[in-house]
Amino acid sequence: MKVAAVQMISGPDVTPNLATAGRLVAEAATAGAQLVALPEYFPLIGATDADRLAAREADGQGPLQDFLATTARRHGIWLVGGSIPLQAQDPGKLRNSCLVFDPQGQRVARYDKIHLFGFRKGEEAYDEAATIERGDRVVAFDCPLGRVGISICYDLRFPELYRALGECGLLVLPAAFTETTGRAHWEILLRARAVENQCYVLAAAQGGRHPNGRLTHGNSMVIDPWGEVLARMDKGEGVVLAELDLQRLVDTRSSLPALKHRIL
Repeated sequence: MKVAAVQMISGPDVTPNLATAGRLVAEAATAGAQLVALPEYFPLIGATDADRLAAREADGQGPLQDFLATTARRHGIWLVGGSIPLQAQDPGKLRNSCLVFDPQGQRVARYDKIHLFGFRKGEEAYDEAATIERGDRVVAFDCPLGRVGISICYDLRFPELYRALGECGLLVLPAAFTETTGRAHWEILLRARAVENQCYVLAAAQGGRHPNGRLTHGNSMVIDPWGEVLARMDKGEGVVLAELDLQRLVDTRSSLPALKHRIL
């Protein structure tokens, strides 16, 4: 199966972001990708908290969800929809949600980000918990590749989440890692998750200087079960493509059956 990670530099206005996402997904599908992942916050980055709350959609209805369903159906692909804002139980917050659609445009999974990013260093500070309500369950779905686990951005730092997903053949991670933390830890963590779970990892990131001045790390990539980077893009908009070899997955787990050697 050929897979693709879409890398974007989203801004605060939804309409141009959807146009960019649609163009890049079409490029990936034309190149033969059967599963395509968008980055975290692909519809908007840099908007005010009030604007992001205003963009929330009810579960199952809204223009962002319609865009994802229509795009998956148009190209006949599995589409991992980065993340979009959905309504939360707390009326003053949102859920940062990743929705997955099958080639018929039917939704097959929803994952709400569990681990909420908090960081402060000098003038750079983030506190997702102030406006985001965390999810409370891990989510995977089945496709022709096998079991696919979903996580979002900061989740990458918590290996226990991936153990809870079970034995997946592919982990998909939409992200908007900051340049500060991404430069230090992004690739190390991605390759560690691939190696310890002996699976492929598909990471679709925001990557560049956004209109509000925020700099995201980019480096969308595909990693194999041995921890080798098969394809990557540094900064900028584009598509990262790679062919996933299921035999490579089987051979890795057969020659080094670490998953069967677990005690805890």
